[in-house]
Amino acid sequence: MLYVEILGNLPEMARDELKAVLELSGGEITGQDYLFLKVNADERAFPFLDRLGLSHEYGELLVEANSIDELLEKAKEIDWPIKGTFKVDTETMANCRHDVLDLPRKLGAVVHARGFRVNLSKPNTLVRVYCGEKLYAGVRLRFFDPKGFENRKAHHRPFFRPISLHPRISRALVNLTKARKELLDPMMGAGGILMEAGLLGLKVYGVDIKPEMVEGAEMNLRYYGVKDFELKLGDATRLSEVFPGKKFEAVATDPPYGTSATLAGRERNELYRKILEGVYDVLKPGGRLAIAFPASFDGEWEAERAGFRLAGKYYQRVHKSLERYFYVFEKGG
Repeated sequence: MLYVEILGNLPEMARDELKAVLELSGGEITGQDYLFLKVNADERAFPFLDRLGLSHEYGELLVEANSIDELLEKAKEIDWPIKGTFKVDTETMANCRHDVLDLPRKLGAVVHARGFRVNLSKPNTLVRVYCGEKLYAGVRLRFFDPKGFENRKAHHRPFFRPISLHPRISRALVNLTKARKELLDPMMGAGGILMEAGLLGLKVYGVDIKPEMVEGAEMNLRYYGVKDFELKLGDATRLSEVFPGKKFEAVATDPPYGTSATLAGRERNELYRKILEGVYDVLKPGGRLAIAFPASFDGEWEAERAGFRLAGKYYQRVHKSLERYFYVFEKGG
């Protein structure tokens, strides 16, 4: 049994991102306690869990208990998979119902009694305890260091455009498509979504109507080590002409939300409708589209009108003048 701690800013989206990557690896979510999710999967899921964007960490779940006493008793019977030294670290979630102030010391003593050495400064193994409705103990296997994502934010890129999704969200959109081999972004801008997809080992395809964006996106992809890409100057509403005869397994994009000046002179809602129709034309049956729209646009209705089925919808308030939804749509067939 494994555990995943998701981030709290877009929890429903984070949970569905985890569900999507587990469907690729044959695992499933079996329970949730606030931001702590229990996962039925084995080591075959690790390469897919490593793709996550909206998660804090994952690890091996060893103990689940209703009280501190029960946790400590169960801990005495566990065959702890500790390599080298260890440290106990407690995560007190917002719904914590237990007094865990002294728990690291108590659990540390139990584990130490099994023959393992403590190192509070640089442990080889981190024993994690989560306090929510219940108590959980396990061993961390992977921590998603935020520095990696922060280093790919817009202002760190060689080709800079201030309006760009956070890399964690871009990563989640890629994962929500359940892409295995390739991904298209038909309005790629500076290439933020393509960067995340490329770093996951996918072949990436990008389109933009502005030549400077095509050049800039290539600069960014090369800077971050993405090599398998195909970028084209073209119109996102006429994708079947940009890629004649090509069908894609997955599409993820973040269309511009602004005025006609930023939309190549076209009316925004009409542009969105034509994007949905254009993507539908080049998506394989069963393929997924992950896309963001401002809340003022009824993306669900318009996508269903184009032939899509809604698979997910997540609200985000960016600031007082921008509220948006992230959608996941699936093409039938």
